[in-house]
Amino acid sequence: MDPAALLDAFDAAAAAVASALAEVRGQDRRARTDRPGQYVIDLLADAAVLEVLHELPVAVVSEESGVSGDRGATIVVVVDPVDGSSNAARDLPYWATSLCAMDAGGPLAALVVNQATGVAHRAVRGEGAFRDGVRMRASGTERVEDAVVALSGLPGRTLPWKQFRVLGSAALALCDVAAGSIDGFLDVSSWHAPWDYLGGVLMCTEAGAVVADAGGRALDTADGTARRQVLAAGTEALHGVLRRAVA
Repeated sequence: MDPAALLDAFDAAAAAVASALAEVRGQDRRARTDRPGQYVIDLLADAAVLEVLHELPVAVVSEESGVSGDRGATIVVVVDPVDGSSNAARDLPYWATSLCAMDAGGPLAALVVNQATGVAHRAVRGEGAFRDGVRMRASGTERVEDAVVALSGLPGRTLPWKQFRVLGSAALALCDVAAGSIDGFLDVSSWHAPWDYLGGVLMCTEAGAVVADAGGRALDTADGTARRQVLAAGTEALHGVLRRAVA
Protein backbone atom coordinates (compact mmCIF):
# COMPACT_ATOMS: atom_id res chain seq x y z
CA MET A 1 0.00 0.00 0.00
CA ASP A 2 1.17 3.52 -0.68
CA PRO A 3 1.37 6.07 2.16
CA ALA A 4 -1.60 8.11 0.91
CA ALA A 5 -3.88 5.06 1.00
CA LEU A 6 -2.60 4.17 4.45
CA LEU A 7 -3.34 7.65 5.77
CA ASP A 8 -6.84 7.53 4.30
CA ALA A 9 -7.44 4.27 6.15
CA PHE A 10 -5.97 5.71 9.33
CA ASP A 11 -8.35 8.66 9.09
CA ALA A 12 -11.24 6.20 8.81
CA ALA A 13 -9.97 4.21 11.80
CA ALA A 14 -9.62 7.31 13.96
CA ALA A 15 -13.10 8.45 12.96
CA ALA A 16 -14.44 5.01 13.91
CA VAL A 17 -12.92 5.38 17.38
CA ALA A 18 -14.52 8.80 17.82
CA SER A 19 -17.89 7.38 16.81
CA ALA A 20 -17.57 4.32 19.07
CA LEU A 21 -16.82 6.42 22.15
CA ALA A 22 -19.10 9.38 21.45
CA GLU A 23 -21.96 8.09 23.58
CA VAL A 24 -19.80 6.76 26.42
CA ARG A 25 -19.96 9.56 28.94
CA GLY A 26 -19.51 10.45 32.58
CA GLN A 27 -18.77 7.60 34.97
CA ASP A 28 -19.26 5.06 32.16
CA ARG A 29 -15.95 6.20 30.71
CA ARG A 30 -14.17 4.95 33.85
CA ALA A 31 -15.48 1.39 33.63
CA ARG A 32 -12.67 -1.16 33.86
CA THR A 33 -12.10 -4.62 32.45
CA ASP A 34 -10.53 -7.52 34.34
CA ARG A 35 -7.14 -6.69 32.81
CA PRO A 36 -5.04 -4.36 34.98
CA GLY A 37 -4.85 -0.84 33.58
CA GLN A 38 -7.43 -1.46 30.87
CA TYR A 39 -10.69 0.44 30.45
CA VAL A 40 -13.79 -0.68 28.60
CA ILE A 41 -13.28 2.27 26.26
CA ASP A 42 -9.93 0.75 25.25
CA LEU A 43 -11.73 -2.35 23.99
CA LEU A 44 -14.46 -0.38 22.25
CA ALA A 45 -11.83 1.72 20.48
CA ASP A 46 -9.79 -1.35 19.56
CA ALA A 47 -12.79 -3.06 17.97
CA ALA A 48 -13.53 0.07 15.94
CA VAL A 49 -9.94 0.33 14.70
CA LEU A 50 -9.65 -3.33 13.79
CA GLU A 51 -12.85 -3.26 11.75
CA VAL A 52 -11.11 -0.77 9.46
CA LEU A 53 -7.57 -2.15 9.50
CA HIS A 54 -8.60 -5.74 8.86
CA GLU A 55 -9.85 -4.65 5.44
CA LEU A 56 -6.25 -3.80 4.48
CA PRO A 57 -3.42 -6.13 3.35
CA VAL A 58 -1.43 -5.41 6.52
CA ALA A 59 -0.48 -7.04 9.78
CA VAL A 60 -1.70 -5.25 12.90
CA VAL A 61 -0.07 -4.93 16.31
CA SER A 62 -2.44 -3.38 18.85
CA GLU A 63 -1.92 -2.62 22.51
CA GLU A 64 -5.28 -4.13 23.33
CA SER A 65 -5.51 -7.21 21.09
CA GLY A 66 -1.96 -8.07 20.07
CA VAL A 67 -1.10 -9.35 16.59
CA SER A 68 -3.83 -9.83 13.97
CA GLY A 69 -4.55 -9.25 10.30
CA ASP A 70 -2.32 -10.55 7.49
CA ARG A 71 0.70 -11.78 9.44
CA GLY A 72 2.69 -12.32 6.26
CA ALA A 73 2.21 -8.77 4.99
CA THR A 74 5.17 -6.51 4.25
CA ILE A 75 3.53 -3.64 6.16
CA VAL A 76 2.77 -3.75 9.87
CA VAL A 77 0.44 -1.19 11.43
CA VAL A 78 1.16 -0.53 15.09
CA VAL A 79 -1.81 1.04 16.85
CA ASP A 80 -2.77 2.42 20.22
CA PRO A 81 -6.53 2.93 19.99
CA VAL A 82 -6.52 5.16 23.08
CA ASP A 83 -3.18 6.63 24.11
CA GLY A 84 -3.79 8.40 27.39
CA SER A 85 -6.61 6.17 28.60
CA SER A 86 -6.72 7.73 32.06
CA ASN A 87 -7.13 11.16 30.51
CA ALA A 88 -9.89 9.84 28.26
CA ALA A 89 -11.64 8.16 31.17
CA ARG A 90 -11.60 11.38 33.17
CA ASP A 91 -12.54 13.68 30.28
CA LEU A 92 -9.16 15.40 30.26
CA PRO A 93 -8.71 16.68 26.69
CA TYR A 94 -5.32 15.12 25.94
CA TRP A 95 -5.70 11.61 24.54
CA ALA A 96 -5.16 10.18 21.11
CA THR A 97 -5.53 7.42 18.62
CA SER A 98 -2.07 6.68 17.24
CA LEU A 99 -1.38 4.59 14.13
CA CYS A 100 1.97 3.99 12.46
CA ALA A 101 2.68 1.81 9.42
CA MET A 102 6.10 0.17 9.25
CA ASP A 103 7.88 -1.50 6.37
CA ALA A 104 11.42 -2.81 5.95
CA GLY A 105 12.71 0.76 6.12
CA GLY A 106 11.07 1.57 9.46
CA PRO A 107 8.16 3.93 10.14
CA LEU A 108 6.51 4.81 6.84
CA ALA A 109 3.31 6.74 7.57
CA ALA A 110 1.59 7.82 10.76
CA LEU A 111 -1.50 9.52 12.09
CA VAL A 112 -1.91 10.77 15.65
CA VAL A 113 -5.27 12.39 16.40
CA ASN A 114 -6.14 14.15 19.63
CA GLN A 115 -9.62 12.70 19.94
CA ALA A 116 -10.70 15.33 22.46
CA THR A 117 -9.92 18.29 20.18
CA GLY A 118 -9.86 16.76 16.69
CA VAL A 119 -6.35 18.06 16.00
CA ALA A 120 -4.63 15.63 13.62
CA HIS A 121 -0.93 15.03 13.02
CA ARG A 122 0.19 13.24 9.84
CA ALA A 123 3.61 12.24 8.60
CA VAL A 124 5.09 10.28 5.73
CA ARG A 125 8.73 9.24 5.68
CA GLY A 126 10.73 11.74 3.64
CA GLU A 127 7.74 14.04 3.08
CA GLY A 128 7.48 15.98 6.34
CA ALA A 129 5.01 16.12 9.21
CA PHE A 130 1.88 18.24 9.43
CA ARG A 131 -0.57 19.39 12.09
CA ASP A 132 -3.98 20.05 10.55
CA GLY A 133 -2.27 20.63 7.22
CA VAL A 134 0.42 23.00 8.53
CA ARG A 135 4.01 21.75 8.34
CA MET A 136 5.52 21.15 11.77
CA ARG A 137 8.97 22.36 12.74
CA ALA A 138 10.70 21.46 15.98
CA SER A 139 11.88 24.10 18.42
CA GLY A 140 15.36 25.59 18.12
CA THR A 141 15.81 25.80 21.90
CA GLU A 142 19.27 24.63 22.98
CA ARG A 143 19.52 25.59 26.67
CA VAL A 144 17.52 23.60 29.20
CA GLU A 145 17.04 26.84 31.15
CA ASP A 146 14.96 28.12 28.24
CA ALA A 147 13.06 24.89 27.65
CA VAL A 148 9.52 23.74 28.38
CA VAL A 149 9.82 19.98 28.82
CA ALA A 150 7.11 17.31 28.90
CA LEU A 151 7.73 14.50 31.37
CA SER A 152 6.43 10.97 31.57
CA GLY A 153 6.84 10.29 35.27
CA LEU A 154 9.00 12.22 37.68
CA PRO A 155 12.77 12.01 37.12
CA GLY A 156 15.15 11.22 39.95
CA ARG A 157 17.29 14.14 38.85
CA THR A 158 15.66 17.49 38.22
CA LEU A 159 17.20 19.78 35.63
CA PRO A 160 16.86 23.59 35.62
CA TRP A 161 14.24 23.66 32.86
CA LYS A 162 12.17 26.79 32.46
CA GLN A 163 8.91 24.85 32.94
CA PHE A 164 7.69 21.28 32.77
CA ARG A 165 4.46 19.48 32.02
CA VAL A 166 3.21 15.97 32.82
CA LEU A 167 0.53 15.55 30.16
CA GLY A 168 -0.42 11.87 30.12
CA SER A 169 -0.04 10.89 26.45
CA ALA A 170 3.38 10.09 25.03
CA ALA A 171 2.04 10.08 21.48
CA LEU A 172 0.71 13.63 21.75
CA ALA A 173 3.71 14.90 23.72
CA LEU A 174 6.01 13.74 20.92
CA CYS A 175 3.77 15.47 18.40
CA ASP A 176 4.07 18.63 20.47
CA VAL A 177 7.87 18.32 20.31
CA ALA A 178 7.57 17.96 16.53
CA ALA A 179 5.42 21.09 16.35
CA GLY A 180 7.71 23.13 18.62
CA SER A 181 4.96 23.54 21.21
CA ILE A 182 7.15 21.63 23.65
CA ASP A 183 10.94 21.85 23.49
CA GLY A 184 11.64 18.35 24.78
CA PHE A 185 10.13 15.10 26.05
CA LEU A 186 11.68 13.01 28.80
CA ASP A 187 10.58 9.48 29.64
CA VAL A 188 11.98 8.65 33.07
CA SER A 189 11.87 4.88 32.65
CA SER A 190 11.73 2.17 29.96
CA TRP A 191 8.00 1.65 30.04
CA HIS A 192 6.71 2.80 26.67
CA ALA A 193 5.81 0.24 24.00
CA PRO A 194 6.01 0.81 20.23
CA TRP A 195 2.29 1.67 19.98
CA ASP A 196 2.89 4.53 22.44
CA TYR A 197 5.70 6.22 20.58
CA LEU A 198 6.10 5.12 16.93
CA GLY A 199 3.65 7.63 15.44
CA GLY A 200 5.16 10.45 17.47
CA VAL A 201 8.70 9.39 16.59
CA LEU A 202 7.96 9.69 12.86
CA MET A 203 6.45 13.14 13.50
CA CYS A 204 9.60 14.18 15.33
CA THR A 205 12.08 12.93 12.76
CA GLU A 206 10.14 14.48 9.89
CA ALA A 207 9.94 17.80 11.76
CA GLY A 208 13.67 17.95 12.46
CA ALA A 209 13.60 16.91 16.12
CA VAL A 210 16.10 14.55 17.71
CA VAL A 211 14.56 11.40 19.18
CA ALA A 212 16.23 8.29 20.59
CA ASP A 213 16.06 5.64 23.27
CA ALA A 214 18.09 6.57 26.34
CA GLY A 215 19.78 3.16 26.27
CA GLY A 216 20.70 3.32 22.60
CA ARG A 217 18.19 0.64 21.56
CA ALA A 218 16.38 0.83 18.24
CA LEU A 219 13.00 2.56 18.37
CA ASP A 220 11.77 1.16 15.04
CA THR A 221 10.35 -2.12 16.28
CA ALA A 222 6.87 -3.59 16.07
CA ASP A 223 7.60 -6.07 18.87
CA GLY A 224 4.74 -5.71 21.34
CA THR A 225 6.96 -6.89 24.20
CA ALA A 226 9.58 -4.17 23.62
CA ARG A 227 9.83 -1.26 26.03
CA ARG A 228 11.84 1.88 25.42
CA GLN A 229 12.89 5.04 27.28
CA VAL A 230 12.18 7.78 24.76
CA LEU A 231 13.96 11.13 24.80
CA ALA A 232 13.10 13.82 22.27
CA ALA A 233 14.15 17.42 21.77
CA GLY A 234 14.14 20.05 19.09
CA THR A 235 17.94 20.28 19.03
CA GLU A 236 20.94 18.03 19.59
CA ALA A 237 22.15 20.34 22.35
CA LEU A 238 18.95 20.10 24.38
CA HIS A 239 18.70 16.37 23.76
CA GLY A 240 22.16 15.91 25.21
CA VAL A 241 21.29 17.87 28.33
CA LEU A 242 18.04 15.95 28.88
CA ARG A 243 20.06 12.72 28.96
CA ARG A 244 21.55 13.90 32.25
CA ALA A 245 18.20 13.42 33.95
CA VAL A 246 18.28 9.68 33.22
CA ALA A 247 22.02 9.02 33.51
